[in-house]
Amino acid sequence: MKKSRPGKKGVLLVNLGTPDSPSVPDVRKYLREFLMDGRVIDFPFIPRWMLVNLIIAPFRAPKSAKIYKQLWEERGSPLMFHSQDVRTKLQAKLGNEYVVTLAMRYQQPSIEKALKFLKEQLVSDILVIPLFPQYASATTGSVIDKVMEITRTWQIIPNISFVSQFLEHDLFLKAFAQIGKKYLDERPYDHILFSYHGLPERQIRKGSVDNYCKLGECCNTYHQKNKFCYRAQCFQTTRLLASMLDIPEEKYTVVFQSRLGNDPWIKPYADNVIKELAEKGHKSVLTFSTSFVADCLETTIEIGEEFKEVFEEHGGEHWQMVESLNSDDTWVDCLKEMVLEKMEQKAVTEVTH
Repeated sequence: MKKSRPGKKGVLLVNLGTPDSPSVPDVRKYLREFLMDGRVIDFPFIPRWMLVNLIIAPFRAPKSAKIYKQLWEERGSPLMFHSQDVRTKLQAKLGNEYVVTLAMRYQQPSIEKALKFLKEQLVSDILVIPLFPQYASATTGSVIDKVMEITRTWQIIPNISFVSQFLEHDLFLKAFAQIGKKYLDERPYDHILFSYHGLPERQIRKGSVDNYCKLGECCNTYHQKNKFCYRAQCFQTTRLLASMLDIPEEKYTVVFQSRLGNDPWIKPYADNVIKELAEKGHKSVLTFSTSFVADCLETTIEIGEEFKEVFEEHGGEHWQMVESLNSDDTWVDCLKEMVLEKMEQKAVTEVTH
């Protein structure tokens, strides 16, 4: 029987990232780091470098900076301060046996600095939780890749494990259901949208098991072959949450937002569906953004303002976004449960081996 190694256990929460400020130089710096990730724009290095540094970053940064200024609050970027609040709450719930730290995949605080901090704490184990409910190579995969790239250079590597997805976790679903229910109780809605960040179709095909993913009805069921297909995960998240909220299938639609460039992205496209709903006479729509656990540019601005304008321009009257989990207590309980479940699994494995 093996005994657990002494020492505290480390928990590393990782969110996507945010510019240091809404200034054009900081936004450009953020965009360059983000979009140069080969898992985000999966082109060979030279064409990716040319696309990002000669086209996207120079022209998009000024426009994005204006949007970030709309988003910025007194405490700074909502994605950042909500993530910091979650870290603080989770540390309090887990107690002194754990060291909880936060990193961003892009910009600050960096994964490298966070891992260095945990290393200095002499933790015996590190559990990495990328804060993305559904697995995608461009998000969770990129975090795992970066952690492994950094730690493989260490002389002494602690036990490292990852939470690769949590879309089916009861407390994750419960947290979103509780927030959404207050709007559903206030008034009836003609339709419910579940909006997820989009991905290029080619990335879904690259990860397809036995060429199973056809970007269509194959996502209507969820099983081993499409368990890590991002689109299938989004549909599964929606089915589970709709069931929890007693929303019938004919009353909701899954859509994908934030597409970039001319290549085909996973469908249906959010803006197209919103126009169609309004033109068909739907006057009130409630929208969940269940691929984001903290409000950010894609929720507050894109869903909350830009999609609202599209809806109203085409005849809609009442548009309501369900805010994200942010630092909701049930969401923090979910993270705590994930940590304890993972550590318990590890302890059982050590005993049985």
